[in-house]
Amino acid sequence: MQKALILILFGLSMLPFISCRQSQTGIIIAGSTSIQPFAERLAEVYNQKHKGVKFNIEGGGSSAGIKAVKNGICKIGMSSRELKPEEKGLHEIIIAYDGIVIIVNRKNPVENLSLSTVAAIFSGQIKFWDKPGNRKYRINVITREEGSGTRQSFEEKVMPNQTFTIDALVQDSNGAVREIVANDPNAIGYLSYGLLDDRVKAVALDSMVPTVESIKKRKYPIVRSFLFLTKQKPKARLKNFIDFVLSSEGQKLLQEEGLIPLF
Repeated sequence: MQKALILILFGLSMLPFISCRQSQTGIIIAGSTSIQPFAERLAEVYNQKHKGVKFNIEGGGSSAGIKAVKNGICKIGMSSRELKPEEKGLHEIIIAYDGIVIIVNRKNPVENLSLSTVAAIFSGQIKFWDKPGNRKYRINVITREEGSGTRQSFEEKVMPNQTFTIDALVQDSNGAVREIVANDPNAIGYLSYGLLDDRVKAVALDSMVPTVESIKKRKYPIVRSFLFLTKQKPKARLKNFIDFVLSSEGQKLLQEEGLIPLF
């Protein structure tokens, strides 16, 4: 009886190592939650022709993805921001372009904001919406968490010398930001252009509407690159998958999903 118990306990203790070993047989991708749904879609289509390749795709944010690929925890890191000087040394692959879109509730009459006004709202200098009838409503600011590539790109391009208001509601994904803004008439947030849908309204910035064309030509004020990161230059099946992402088929797929292709 005692011997049997020891064997069971030993078996249970080995499960994490077995799971870890099994996960290493696939392509592990981790990082930006902005890129995650597009990576999942790419992997899904790729698997239709390469059924032997397994993918494990996780979020966690750009910073987490960069650290994971540096430490060898994943094969591909996803980053929706440029690498900091101390993060350099990885192999960087631009897979598409994106715009960061300012969103409000569809009931909000605001159609256009200046970049300086957006900075003032998110830093807490402007706290109220002026709506028809001279009625004032408190602005509910929704932002992303520390480590988010979307947040860092927003900070760099919109409010480089300012900090977010302490009243801001922090969320851990683009989807969560979108959901809150969709259900709160007084909310404002920001998300990836590729994840914009008709549940929320995109606001023009300095009279420039976010479109594929305005982002591609960099006329829209907030444009960024979506990156895949590898520890070394990709080889074998990793290279095959990335070649697919960069191919006309992969780029067309990303465009259909709402991103701006490389060509």
